Amino acid sequence: MSLEQSSAAQTANVLTEALPYIQQFAGKTIVVKYGGNAMTDEKLKRSFAKNIVLMKTVGINPIVVHGGGPQIGSLLEKLNIESHFINGMRVTDSDTMDVVEMVLGGSVNKDIVKLLNQNGGKAVGITGKDGHLIHAKKLIVKHQTPEMQAPEIIDIGHVGEVEKVNTEILDLLVQGDFIPVIAPIGIDNEGNSYNINADLVAGKIAEVLQAEKLMLLTNVSGLLDKNGEILTGLTTSQVDDLIADGTIYGGMLPKIGCALDAVKAGVKRAHIIDGRVANAVLLEIFTDQGVGTLITNET
Repeated sequence: MSLEQSSAAQTANVLTEALPYIQQFAGKTIVVKYGGNAMTDEKLKRSFAKNIVLMKTVGINPIVVHGGGPQIGSLLEKLNIESHFINGMRVTDSDTMDVVEMVLGGSVNKDIVKLLNQNGGKAVGITGKDGHLIHAKKLIVKHQTPEMQAPEIIDIGHVGEVEKVNTEILDLLVQGDFIPVIAPIGIDNEGNSYNINADLVAGKIAEVLQAEKLMLLTNVSGLLDKNGEILTGLTTSQVDDLIADGTIYGGMLPKIGCALDAVKAGVKRAHIIDGRVANAVLLEIFTDQGVGTLITNET
């Protein structure tokens, strides 16, 4: 067999392996949180865009929710606005919130839309403020030490959490064969804007839509056990046990908690996948091996 024939045979094998997954997920909604290296490395950005457009082309309905913390930090630095963090969250006063909206709802969102459209997609960028998509409320942060009789309430400004998701605009976009690209900014009844963690927004949107999958791209290979080995398939009860025994801790806790809540609320599967791997989204959806950790309610 010639080199060309061998390459063609390998391509045919890949397509054959993908076929049952394409058939299984056609017409289903998959919510993808896009961030980390996959959002800054040019090669990974291109592969992500192609992955999302391919999903749409074969009949799957992807919805992209993106972050943008490093880009926000970079512009704040250029504007000589100092960044402060409490419990890993950016303190967001009015000036900082203006920058957040400019970066997330403007440059970052439109760059993703442009990239998807350049690769043959029909993407539309929105924020949670558009079409009343994300109704938010102020996030209350509490701090307490053993010697304190009552917790201290810390005001971190325009940082919010999702109170309600109105999917009307998403339904219209999906029915129109568009790919929604969502910046995680919400609004309350008084018209105040809030910066919301992109993982949480993706999880809540997946819950409300009862999505087939929630996929969270990260800069790690997946959830690791105490020996550093990747845990590939977990039930929600196993994840609860891993949190209880301290295997899951620190910075991974909020991300795992988001995935866990989504699955417990009816999302069929949640994936923590390595966004540093080219074509990570397709590898996780369309191959037997995958590239991360899968969480389901199945026993």
